[in-house]
Amino acid sequence: MSTTVPTIGRLVHYTLSEADAEQINRRRDDAERWRLAQRKRTLDGEAAEVTGSQKHIGNRAEAGQVYPMLIVRTWGSTPESVVNGQVFLDGNDSLWVTSVGQGEGERRFVFPARG
Repeated sequence: MSTTVPTIGRLVHYTLSEADAEQINRRRDDAERWRLAQRKRTLDGEAAEVTGSQKHIGNRAEAGQVYPMLIVRTWGSTPESVVNGQVFLDGNDSLWVTSVGQGEGERRFVFPARG
């Protein structure tokens, strides 16, 4: 584990877990079903429904994939402190994760190498 203390505003690398991937894909599948239903209603002559909700669109997520995460809250001031963050996905949406610790593996984050 790194000796770097996580702080608000830092970009780190987050590894998706199986549960993360399922949650992301479920939201994206729901959005696609909604889009197809809207298209059918429009083709049938009905007015399009406007809800203002976000439609989650993006590539399939899989456990083990690594994405950038912005740390938005820290719970402590040591390298072992857990954080909350926004994971930037390969799509128009993000994933909020809570109480994530530093280290290798799923549902963990690491500081990227500086080059």
